[in-house]
Amino acid sequence: MFNTSLKQILEPYFLAFIALFVAVDIIGNIPIFMAFEEGLTKKERRKIINDSVATATLLAFGFMFLGKWLLRFIGISIADFQIGGGALLFIIAARLLLPANTKGLMVDSHDKDLGVFPLGTPLITGPAVLTTTLLMVDRYGTLVTFIALVVNMIIVWFALSHTDFFNRLFGKGGMRAIAKVMYILLAAIGVMMVRRGMTTIIDSITRKVTSHGF
Repeated sequence: MFNTSLKQILEPYFLAFIALFVAVDIIGNIPIFMAFEEGLTKKERRKIINDSVATATLLAFGFMFLGKWLLRFIGISIADFQIGGGALLFIIAARLLLPANTKGLMVDSHDKDLGVFPLGTPLITGPAVLTTTLLMVDRYGTLVTFIALVVNMIIVWFALSHTDFFNRLFGKGGMRAIAKVMYILLAAIGVMMVRRGMTTIIDSITRKVTSHGF
């Protein structure tokens, strides 16, 4: 009885954490960060890490609290957002899985603001994280999503601060392989979101038809 109750309490936190962990894709971002940090001093490297995590966290939290209001303001339902966001996640994952495509190094590696862009956004907190955050709020609530985000951002900070360890542990080939698995999971989450959005819309139409006696 106690174990069952504990499992029910912890399950939403675990599921929200996993969804956001896949969306953040810190494993896939580590090789990109390592490319940026070449030639930087330890102080510059630490500043970039702090800036990137702070930017990613503030953006995710801002969207978590204001995202629904923004959607209502422009007349978009959660189901619409699920379908559009899911399709976007699938496209992003598919592009990342193609050998000829990478996330792209969009700025010079010595740009003083690269912790904000492109590391903080869109590499850490991009469309995948924003979409997943809003859906986790709708599914599990603000508190669960908040804690899942905090834990993920702590992991991001730790991982970026210890890139040498991960590189030694997995090697460059291992890091790429893990990243590919994450991209596949991201594509699967995109399909799931589209399916749930379509199911919500179909259920809504069915209820309207039934209520009118058709």
